[in-house]
Amino acid sequence: MKLLLIGDIIGRPGRDAIAAWLPDFRRDHGIAFVIANGENTASGFGITRPILHGLFASQVDCVTSGNHIWAQKEVEGWIGNEVRLLRPANFPPAVPGHGTGVYETRNGVRVAVANLCGRVFMQPLDCPFAWADRELEALRSEARIVVVDFHAEATSEKQAFARYVDGRVTAVVGTHTHVQTADERLLPGGTAYITDCGMTGPVDSIIGTEIEPVLTRYRTQMPRKFTVGPGPVDICGAIIDIDEETGRATRIERVRERFEQADDELEQ
Repeated sequence: MKLLLIGDIIGRPGRDAIAAWLPDFRRDHGIAFVIANGENTASGFGITRPILHGLFASQVDCVTSGNHIWAQKEVEGWIGNEVRLLRPANFPPAVPGHGTGVYETRNGVRVAVANLCGRVFMQPLDCPFAWADRELEALRSEARIVVVDFHAEATSEKQAFARYVDGRVTAVVGTHTHVQTADERLLPGGTAYITDCGMTGPVDSIIGTEIEPVLTRYRTQMPRKFTVGPGPVDICGAIIDIDEETGRATRIERVRERFEQADDELEQ
């Protein structure tokens, strides 16, 4: 089977691109399951419930997140009821929501998804390596296919984690930096890996944000409001081919496609 993971979706431009692009792409490529990182879908920071359900309507099956999951305060009140929205599993136990989920494709194949945050240059959350030792075996007992969205800053931490769980999961796909890397590979144990699958957001931007406020902040160190940049949009992600019987990945391919839409149709 084929699984598609879509990199961090940025604001309204990214959401509109996914809504227009994904259904046909999914059909044409025979994609059985779609995971998308949605932590930047609400004007660049966080996610709202209507936006979440809009992603589901666009044929996304599971939405992962990261360090910006709490940016929209209302999410705390409803995230526990949305099993197809994941927050990082290595947040403290008292945090609402789900860090993992087990889902079924339309053909009845079970897919487990785990969302984790790294700790280098990020919040001091629970150790993701310790989480893997503690939780992976139980997750694998529920589904042969296990995919990890590893949301982290440091390339070395992403690579180290992938090597640590090689053979224990189907894929480790990095998110967070918004810049697609060209290091997709199959590790010796059968785990597919890419350091960062990139962002689905405006090309004429700085990692999805309007250019001038970012430049001003770097030049002056003065606070500026960041807003989502204009279109067109690059849609970035990765397709993973999986042996359903073993849960091992057999191929990983980067996806990067330009979505053109008139600027006046793209709102934040």
